[in-house]
Amino acid sequence: MKKNIPYFLYNKLINDYDEETVQKIIKGYSYARPVTLRVNTSKTIVDEIKKELSKLNVSFKDVSWYKDALIIENVREDFIKKLPMYENGLIYFQSLSSMIPPLVVSPKESESILDMAAAPGGKTTQMANLSNNKALIMALEKNKIRTERLKYNIQKQGSKKISVVVKDGRNLDEYFTFDKILLDAPCSGSGTLNINDNLNETFTEDLVNRSIKFQKELLESAVKHLKTGGEIIYSTCSILKEENEEVLDFIMKKYNLEIVPIEEGLFRGIPLLPINISGTICICPTDLYEGFFVSKLRKK
Repeated sequence: MKKNIPYFLYNKLINDYDEETVQKIIKGYSYARPVTLRVNTSKTIVDEIKKELSKLNVSFKDVSWYKDALIIENVREDFIKKLPMYENGLIYFQSLSSMIPPLVVSPKESESILDMAAAPGGKTTQMANLSNNKALIMALEKNKIRTERLKYNIQKQGSKKISVVVKDGRNLDEYFTFDKILLDAPCSGSGTLNINDNLNETFTEDLVNRSIKFQKELLESAVKHLKTGGEIIYSTCSILKEENEEVLDFIMKKYNLEIVPIEEGLFRGIPLLPINISGTICICPTDLYEGFFVSKLRKK
């Protein structure tokens, strides 16, 4: 099954995984996933949202590893966008896989946290929720238009203690240091592809190569702005080892960093791909999940 998959991408996948796993990944590229959302606990509680959805005959499922997430079963986003719960910022549309990095950050009250590539703000506002709006979060975004979207979402969610800065994460002023840094790095998006799109035009080798260069530069900047003993959570929506494990290899050889293993029981039931660096996770694209890589590094 290679339909609509660029030849170079198929070669990369077959280089990283065995044939059976590659077929699973390509099958994962064919699904239209259900709507998934995160309840904004800054403004409401999960039971209230469930009650409201039930009144409207919207069927939903819980997510075993995250009490604030819901899988919507019988309506699409356009239906929910018309509801007051959406208009008032009580919920936020977010893929299940992208909810994982903030949970791995595990933000605590009074911690200083940098979100290095923050727009459109799903992970930023999730971290605010997880810390009861008491972590001090700096959200960086280099694109002015995307920054406006980020500010809008923060305001709509009612998130507190977030300062938004229009800045390329590679050029942040030297005197800033943080307890934790989330680098959900710009990437090729190889975990989120859909074979119904024209991938031969949109997914290119040049995109992968540019992404790797950018990822390394951002990670180097992150290390410089991290306090000793602090943690970097490095994630991508790519499943290519050259954007994930190989980037980690590069940074760990250059700096005094160690892998902090992600607890195995934390995300039980999530479909994982084989990895070379134990303690990291790479999610296989399926009918429910986007492909995603998540790791945690500590500065020694």
